[in-house]
Amino acid sequence: MNYVIIGNSTAGIACVEGIRQLDKKNKITIITDEPHHTYGRPLISYLLYGKTTEDKMKYRPDSFYKDNNVEVLFGKKAMSIDKMNKRVNLDDGSNIKYDKLLVATGSRPFIPPMEGLDNVKSKFTFMTLDDARALEKAINKDSKVLVVGAGLIGLKCVEGIADRVKSIEVVDLADRILPSILDTEGAAMVQKKLEEKGVTFTLNDCVASFTENTATYKNSGRTVDFDVLVLAVGVRPNTELVSEAGGEVNRGIVIGDDSATTLKDIYAAGDCTECHDIVADINRILALLPNAYRQGETAGINMAGGNAVFDEAIPMNAIGFFGYHIITAGIYEGECYEDIKEETYKKLYVKNNRLVGYILIGDTANAGIYTSIIREKKNLDDIDFDLVKEKPVLMAFSRKDRTEKLGGAH
Repeated sequence: MNYVIIGNSTAGIACVEGIRQLDKKNKITIITDEPHHTYGRPLISYLLYGKTTEDKMKYRPDSFYKDNNVEVLFGKKAMSIDKMNKRVNLDDGSNIKYDKLLVATGSRPFIPPMEGLDNVKSKFTFMTLDDARALEKAINKDSKVLVVGAGLIGLKCVEGIADRVKSIEVVDLADRILPSILDTEGAAMVQKKLEEKGVTFTLNDCVASFTENTATYKNSGRTVDFDVLVLAVGVRPNTELVSEAGGEVNRGIVIGDDSATTLKDIYAAGDCTECHDIVADINRILALLPNAYRQGETAGINMAGGNAVFDEAIPMNAIGFFGYHIITAGIYEGECYEDIKEETYKKLYVKNNRLVGYILIGDTANAGIYTSIIREKKNLDDIDFDLVKEKPVLMAFSRKDRTEKLGGAH
């Protein structure tokens, strides 16, 4: 049995661990176009910020590949899948045979067409360790940085470099920062915290054109000087290997609860896939680390002959800026309970007598309980939800539920 995994990040590593739960011996090959030991991508901002080191960013110990009998082909790009002959063709002309294959190719930065962008010499994206290294070389205490994009990636970049440059301006066409996870009031609270660090925001606007060191905004007509440009507009899933092989692809690679694609013996996991959101009851991309791990592990177990499913995917984001933390989950529909103070922000959303979503800012200690209620689709009549809203402690649950959560029953 030859197991082949394309991708060396969360989903790929989880697949190794899933396979090894059942198969301790057969060879696993990982193909990765990066030259690095597996690392935590969300940590690249902390590397620039000085809160971690490249060694501490490693997602698994140095001995991980050896311990799990994994051969890693570093710096090799998978160009196509030959499903008839069960081979992965690489960019150096070689190929790797597989019996079971996982595609965990993640996503890539989306760079929209912008007039004059080719004239900008000092421009960067911010998704990989090499991106962070390159940006670090380009900035200094006198740098004026323009970040295009006020989403998760752009603002994590801002956190990483804020204390290392002269100024940062962030521009976004949306009317608020973090528009994919925060409502207007919550976004304003987080924006204020970032502005206290000297960050300037221009919202409801976008870049119409660039010269080498200036950007002209479309709506306001304002011209902004910069030394360094960071493009963080969004991402696109890397689905081409599966689509070109004839697999079903929508926005992401279509997989089942078993992480299988529509192609025989080929699985997929992570940010390149779309799965079933159990809260919204739709299939969509949920590019989240916990989902990537569970999908990868599920694929590995099934590739090794097991029978695993992951059917608990929900939208969830946990992020922080300069020690100010945010956790969100689910959908923001239905009746809203809110508790908003100067430094903390809580909104809980209830629909059809179920908790379907929440936003927590500043105080995120109780996120785990709220997430559990959403995942388990708890009927709120079965718990003391008034107590959960105020003090979501285990005593708010039934005796049976408390026993299960404390590990006494399954």
